[in-house]
Amino acid sequence: MAVRLRHSKPIGSSSSLSLEKLLKSQKNLSRPPPRLWFDSDAEPVDVDYQGLPILKQSHPILRTLDSCTGIRAFNQVHTQLIVSGLFQHSLAASRVIKKLCSASRTAQHAIYVFDHLGEPDAFLCNTVMRSYLNLNDPYGALQFYYEKMIGKCVVPNHYTFPLLVKVCVGIGSVREGEKAHDRIVKYGFELDLFVRNSLIHMYSVCGSIWNARIVFDAEPELDLVSWNSMIDGYVKNGEVGVARQLFDVMPERDIVSWNSIVAGYVEIGDMEAAKDLFEIIPYKDVVTWNSMIDGYARKLNVILACEFFNRMPLRNIVSWNTILALYVRCKDYSECLRMFDRMMELGDTKPNAATLVSVLTASANLGRLDRGKWVHFYIESNRIRPDVLLSTSLLTMYAKCGDMDLAKDVFDKMPDRSVVSWNSMIMGYGMVLEGWWYFDLMERVYMIKPKVEHYGCMVDLLARAGLMKYSEELIRKVPMEAGPALWGSLLSACRTHSNSELGEIVAKRLIELEPRDIGPYVLLSNIYASEGKWDGVEHVRMMIKENRLLKEAGSSMVHQGELGSESFLENGSQHRRSMVYSMLSEIGTQIKLSGRDAYTVDYLRT
Repeated sequence: MAVRLRHSKPIGSSSSLSLEKLLKSQKNLSRPPPRLWFDSDAEPVDVDYQGLPILKQSHPILRTLDSCTGIRAFNQVHTQLIVSGLFQHSLAASRVIKKLCSASRTAQHAIYVFDHLGEPDAFLCNTVMRSYLNLNDPYGALQFYYEKMIGKCVVPNHYTFPLLVKVCVGIGSVREGEKAHDRIVKYGFELDLFVRNSLIHMYSVCGSIWNARIVFDAEPELDLVSWNSMIDGYVKNGEVGVARQLFDVMPERDIVSWNSIVAGYVEIGDMEAAKDLFEIIPYKDVVTWNSMIDGYARKLNVILACEFFNRMPLRNIVSWNTILALYVRCKDYSECLRMFDRMMELGDTKPNAATLVSVLTASANLGRLDRGKWVHFYIESNRIRPDVLLSTSLLTMYAKCGDMDLAKDVFDKMPDRSVVSWNSMIMGYGMVLEGWWYFDLMERVYMIKPKVEHYGCMVDLLARAGLMKYSEELIRKVPMEAGPALWGSLLSACRTHSNSELGEIVAKRLIELEPRDIGPYVLLSNIYASEGKWDGVEHVRMMIKENRLLKEAGSSMVHQGELGSESFLENGSQHRRSMVYSMLSEIGTQIKLSGRDAYTVDYLRT
């Protein structure tokens, strides 16, 4: 009997394709997994008594692991380790964990890999704990110790406990330190000198100096680190006399020993004892010198602080910052800026945030808006990320110098604001509001009609705060007999705040009042120049020439000696002097545009 087939298609069309795929897949499965290295470079892999591969440092996969960058490349190597059966090998696992712990973005992935290891050892745990410490996360290290190391019953080694003690220092916990001390004794590491030194340091930092001394006296075997740690502990806990007793009986001393005891005397204000030690130190480093400068600076002794500063063979940023801060504390702001100029001229030390805080404070108290703006430019051009203190100093400088627009701009950009930040803004605006309140009180309560001088003061106050709109509204109320001084005050403010629109209006009004005075033209030219409007500058110069306010080219030269002479001031040279200042102002603008120090123009003017 014939069997009728359901399909009309010939046998072998679809089934042959399926069979082909099956054979191809089986063929692929029989192939060895792809490798990240050439087989010709691989060394023969030996096996141990359990049949597991013996891994060597020179294995290609370890070299590939060390050179890989990014999590994707790491995952490829990780896959190869698993496929080849090498992942559980202690050497491979340690290299994997170490690689992941080397960067903050992959540190958490190291914990994930650690959890998949069959038998983690102390070396792996130490690597992870050390990475937490390097990332300034001691709490994470302590949590890992309890959950992963103790939780998985990993036996510690003599490197584990110095790390654990350092974790206790990081969190400032004597209780955790004492628990670590108990485990040290339990595992028999109390005689290890490295472990003992870490305990001395931990107890000293955490304020348990008596426990540090017990560890110090427990065994006769001590090294220089032991002595220095104990002396430093006594100094940090205010027991300088006991520290000196230990110092005097030390079998040997190094620069750390000398610096610790000198710093101790500086801390308690005994500069005589500090100086006596300083003079007999066989070799002094920059820390030694800085300690002495800091000690005299604390006593506001500028003369001796500067004497030691000038004697220094080599200075660092701490040396400069101490002197700059001293001048600020003594309210000698001009000398602070002079010293900063000296520092920048030498060029061997780069200012940091603390340096700029002192400079900004001095600039604020001197009303040196130009210097403050230079510091602001330096911060931005050097990509310095300002902290709360630096941002507040910058804000305070602008507020004290009356530029509330820039002060508010700094205030708005601050991620964190302190009480001082708010107070600076309130005081800055409070000066304007208080002045306006008294100005209104004159006429409204006391029936005193404001004179031109009062309008001038109020316009100047508003202009200094950058409130140009209100200045313009107020100036429209000024009686017509207002003299050029008032308009000149507003025009000068327009130049300071680069308001060319209002400056143009005020300049035209001022020119109407005194058409033969070159001053308004010069100020308007400076406003245009500061905004890069060179067509406007040229237009103003043409107006000056058309009105014949300048002599012909070549006849208006000013000799160097003539600027400071009496004849220059008395022989009607006001126009020439104004033009010289105008030129210097434009030079300053160009220096700013080229990124150089804008305040060097002040030296040209003097």
